[in-house]
Amino acid sequence: MPAPSAYLLLEDGRRFAGQEFGAPGVALGEVVFNTAMTGYQEVLTDPSYAGQLVTMTYPLIGNYGVNSEDQESAAPQVAGFIVREASQAYSSWRAQESLEAYLRRHGVVRISGVDTRALTRHIRSAGAMRAAIAGADVPVADLMSRIQAHPRMEGLDLACGVSTTERYEVAPSGEPRFRVLAYDFGVKAHSPRLLAERGCHVTVIPGPTSADEILEADPDGLFISNGPGDPEAVEHAMDAICRLAERGTPVFGICLGHQLIGRAFGASTYKLLYGHRGGNHPVLRLEDDRVEITAQNHGFAVRAGDGRTIPGAPALEITHVNLNDGTIEGLAHRELPVFSVQYHPEAAPGPHDSRYLFDRFIELMAKAGG
Repeated sequence: MPAPSAYLLLEDGRRFAGQEFGAPGVALGEVVFNTAMTGYQEVLTDPSYAGQLVTMTYPLIGNYGVNSEDQESAAPQVAGFIVREASQAYSSWRAQESLEAYLRRHGVVRISGVDTRALTRHIRSAGAMRAAIAGADVPVADLMSRIQAHPRMEGLDLACGVSTTERYEVAPSGEPRFRVLAYDFGVKAHSPRLLAERGCHVTVIPGPTSADEILEADPDGLFISNGPGDPEAVEHAMDAICRLAERGTPVFGICLGHQLIGRAFGASTYKLLYGHRGGNHPVLRLEDDRVEITAQNHGFAVRAGDGRTIPGAPALEITHVNLNDGTIEGLAHRELPVFSVQYHPEAAPGPHDSRYLFDRFIELMAKAGG
């Protein structure tokens, strides 16, 4: 094992030694972990990871390289990347370059050789927290000062920072059936693509788009994307959700969009201790007691009450529940065509158990006469 050339420092003082791999420099953010065994490029380019130092729990990362087809956005979104072992070689017929070259090209600070098992166990006990990756020559006291000055995730609006600044179109496959507006709070490329495959002409709109602009467009449906940060800081979407839903227009939200729908109808949200991130989370679908294995990436959740109720939101019912910790994974309005899930049904990376939800959205738009 080579001598440490970098280290990871957590705000509680825990320190992990490792080697620089990727771009040199200092990276600050909230340290979290992802349990997926594959899909590191999709993880790196998922806008929901903005502001976070992502730890991969699978021990060998980089063995199949990277390519231009598996990106969920145009460039890596993570604040930094942490792995146990960085593969020294890569092999795949789709590979275009090594992971190391990709990270260097995009300026992503990364550390390898970290005891990611110990780090993950620490986060599970102490919670996700602020941290930094730096070269071994950076004094610990100086780095700790920078960590303590870095903003916490609570109250942080990161969604508008990763949203598109200009609306763009995703053309349908075949004959267009529906016009869908997709609120971009950090949308992954797969979501509009799956809607387009189902005959939707998708217009992806910036996060700050006003409710009046959305109502004037009169879409057949509104899709509310995933995204980073605290849902409490994204209040401007509430009005559009409620006003469009009251018109009878179907609304479908995932991840951050799920939390925003909950808040729009009176629910509250809170920060989880260490969040759910990976491609193997079991979720119970209450309508038929079927279990879905889901892809997840979130640090906040909608607050549940006793007996599967939602305090402050009597119009909403719980449709899905996480089997690991009992948190809310799905919501539906009792009267309006509105539903949401906390996980990522586009599943990039991850299992495809939940892609039926895009079909459900199509069915609601057809029923509404879109």
